[in-house]
Amino acid sequence: MSITQGLPQDFKPDTYDALVIGAGYAGAVCARRLAEACNFKVAVLERRNHIAGNAYDYYDEAGILVHKYGPHIYHTYNDRVHTFLSRFTEWTDYQHKVLANIHGALMPVPFNHQSLKLAFGEEKGENLYQKLVATFGQDKKVPIMDLREQDDSELEEVADYVYENIFLHYTMKQWGKTPDEIDPAVMGRVPVFIGDDDRYFPQAPHQGMPKEGYTRLFENLLNHDLIDVYLNVDVRDIMKLNDTTITACDKPYGGEVIYTGALDELFGFDEGALPYRTVDMVFETLPIDHFQPVGTVNYTVSENFTRITEFKNMTGQVVPGKTTIMREYSRAYLPGMGETPYYVINDPDNIALYKCYRSRVEKLVNFHPVGRLAEYRYYDMDGVTESALELSDDIISHH
Repeated sequence: MSITQGLPQDFKPDTYDALVIGAGYAGAVCARRLAEACNFKVAVLERRNHIAGNAYDYYDEAGILVHKYGPHIYHTYNDRVHTFLSRFTEWTDYQHKVLANIHGALMPVPFNHQSLKLAFGEEKGENLYQKLVATFGQDKKVPIMDLREQDDSELEEVADYVYENIFLHYTMKQWGKTPDEIDPAVMGRVPVFIGDDDRYFPQAPHQGMPKEGYTRLFENLLNHDLIDVYLNVDVRDIMKLNDTTITACDKPYGGEVIYTGALDELFGFDEGALPYRTVDMVFETLPIDHFQPVGTVNYTVSENFTRITEFKNMTGQVVPGKTTIMREYSRAYLPGMGETPYYVINDPDNIALYKCYRSRVEKLVNFHPVGRLAEYRYYDMDGVTESALELSDDIISHH
């Protein structure tokens, strides 16, 4: 692998069998598989000045390994994804835990046995828990709508507490909505966990953190003799599309194009901009060993930020007397301003607009949109890896 800042003046796209747009999970996975399985020479073109996409991590001035674009918590149920990524990293045994700050009290999320006793007092909380066990069984996730359907005032009280203190205000901050704009069907899916397991992903068989960080994972993933990486390259400067042809550097390009960016940007927003939520992330280094007891604390009823992440609690890094935390402030994404789009706003009008953009590339048999932005959907890291593995399977089968 070579990594170059910018494109050289003599860059010739047709010397590559594939152009991969974006060096995040979708692009890097496809690049590696096409290089290995097809002996393709691959150029990875990345708009940012680093690889690893939103998973990029780095050491800040205090020497703390931080996630530039917010906390990335690896977990998956998918054995194939885990086996593939494990070629490029060892994993720590980190098990993610989240607490909600509810009027100053820290309670496990999802709401569980311990949360009930903290919220309702030891005796009443235990009685409510035993009623939940008798009704639904042990170690079950139960949506609060199912609690309401029992026609039991105590279970309804639990549902109301979780809705008001865990879901409602947090969702208002996260999505910029008023209570009447929040879909009742989404509210009904908010779970209560009937058990004592306080991990955020209690059933995921594969969990942890890359032992040397996400950026090192991507360095290993892209480390192949047939892969060249070019950073600080905006593909819109060199690539044009029409109904049947891809042009790169003013010449028709017949190789495979893996595109992981936003389709509306590629077409200059000419059908309108796809909406997202973005997040302003404010980092702060403190002169203490630890700030909070877990990696993430959600502020579900107070403050104008949504959560605080403390990175040392996730990575296991030991740096005495210093720690770095990050607060997240959610707001509307401004298209075309260089901001990072994080969360798709998945309503029928937006999906229809996305399909309009997607239809414009359907006839380009060598153009392959993949990933969070190109598919306009929310993916965890394992989900986008799975999508990239499936796409590369298809391309490999034709070569």
